[in-house]
Amino acid sequence: MSELLQRSLLSAWRELTAPGAKYETRRMEAYGRSVIGYVRAPENLAQIWNDTADLGDRDYLVFEDERLTYAEAHDRVRAVGAWLARQGVGKGDRVAIAMRNYPEWMLIQWACTVMGAVVVGMNAWWVADEMAYVLNDAAPKVIFCDAERLQRLAECAGLDSSLQVVAVRAEPPSGALAWDEVIAEQGELPRPRLHPEDDVCIFYTSGTTGFPKGAQLTHLSCVSGLMNQNFSGEVQNRAAEIAFGAGRSVQPPVIPVALVTTPLFHATANNTLAQPATMAGGKVVLMRKWDATEAARLIEAERVSHMTGVPLIVRELITSAAATERDLGSLFMLGGGGASFPPDLVDKVDAFPGTAFAGTGFGMTEANGSITIISREFFSERPRSCGKVLPGFEIKLIDTYADAAGRELGEVCVKGASVIKGYLNRPEATAETFVDGWLHTGDIGYLDEDGYLYVVDRKKDMVLRGGENVFCAEVEAAFFRHPAVVEVSVFGVEDERLGEEVAAAVMLRPDQPASAAELRESAARYLAAYKVPRWIWLLDEPLPRNASGKILRRELRTTLRLEEAD
Repeated sequence: MSELLQRSLLSAWRELTAPGAKYETRRMEAYGRSVIGYVRAPENLAQIWNDTADLGDRDYLVFEDERLTYAEAHDRVRAVGAWLARQGVGKGDRVAIAMRNYPEWMLIQWACTVMGAVVVGMNAWWVADEMAYVLNDAAPKVIFCDAERLQRLAECAGLDSSLQVVAVRAEPPSGALAWDEVIAEQGELPRPRLHPEDDVCIFYTSGTTGFPKGAQLTHLSCVSGLMNQNFSGEVQNRAAEIAFGAGRSVQPPVIPVALVTTPLFHATANNTLAQPATMAGGKVVLMRKWDATEAARLIEAERVSHMTGVPLIVRELITSAAATERDLGSLFMLGGGGASFPPDLVDKVDAFPGTAFAGTGFGMTEANGSITIISREFFSERPRSCGKVLPGFEIKLIDTYADAAGRELGEVCVKGASVIKGYLNRPEATAETFVDGWLHTGDIGYLDEDGYLYVVDRKKDMVLRGGENVFCAEVEAAFFRHPAVVEVSVFGVEDERLGEEVAAAVMLRPDQPASAAELRESAARYLAAYKVPRWIWLLDEPLPRNASGKILRRELRTTLRLEEAD
């Protein structure tokens, strides 16, 4: 079947990207770079929201026993935007969101998008020090917080006293406003002229120096990312029609229903699932936190068609489905992102009740989500691949070398209109990541004879834990705050549930002993909980280094035994 599928995909690809077709591309200038973009992309992200104004009583947001139609959502978006304008928030000003996946997250985002304000997505895992750093870096005028984040905000030192705090689903502390006060009064939603290179949101990625970096996603990068997402679905669905015939090819529902299982402060949930569903006039079902049993109930009750989560979530849903009588046959796409998708999981999705297909891809916040996507029968045939590079990108491999199988491996570099402008307030980091216009991903991979990408390693010292990036240097910096630590090296170890777990090898001062529990407790004061190592080895000799003095993480990873860790 491989040859038939490949011919069909090439035919569908040519059809959809031909001159005059929906996904025709062109070369353009953006942020001083020459990139590939889509000819017929929406003018800006605000247009996506504006185009849903006539959907009226169609369901838009579902959360627990709450339900908002598109008409009701538009009313609240107008109220939020009018209130922000009364606070002096205008085009280019920043508004922070620090909360779980509540409907308010989406409403605030669309209000800011239309009025030209910039959303700052706050990682809900952050402790007070991390929140304070980002708030001082991004300098928002307003922050919307739920109860948990309000508690941490109160612990933040050195914040601008003019920062307006809004409590969402929580009692407002002194000086803060309640959400109900924000939406109590209708008003005019400002609609300034938006430029493609204007920032629309800033998502922070963990930094190798210990501080997160604010990735500046613009209107151009967001709408280009949406075009990439839509193309990937359409081209593979069309290819299946060509290969198997329209009558036998399983096709997605016209109006999608998306179940958002991962945090909206990540591009995976927000930019590659919630926003595309909104663009299609679909329904977005939100979960406060992941629970496989509840997810199965929601899939049945809301007839969910699309769901994306880290492989751990997909695996747990499949396990839960085996023990439930829920009807999950509405699922069309069960995607995994944020971590490598184990090949065995593709088979498990293929065997899932109904007609669900597995899907995955390769991407990063700096590319506004996906660079490659693979799903349907194509993924079943290439379960170790990340897919073909989408039309909105150019790709090259640098610093190449041949592996034992004779494949040419190198660092993956890309260019495209969906790539971010740069890092907020970090010109040095921007210059380091973008070289001659190319985004250096830090991932090592190769391309097969049909142009499918395979990612095999990471160049950056980073652990990918359940979809969260954990940079080793940041964790190491937290460990060095403990006076007993002489040396520490942080690295990832394989984990069946999370893909990788954080691990640390530590050498202590001989005259100052400390337990692993004590080190974890110390690190937890400076790190979000998911960054604190699960596995710690306490060593009484120096860590292995190469001739230039660099600690050999890979040697530690392969020689240390889990059963000997604390």
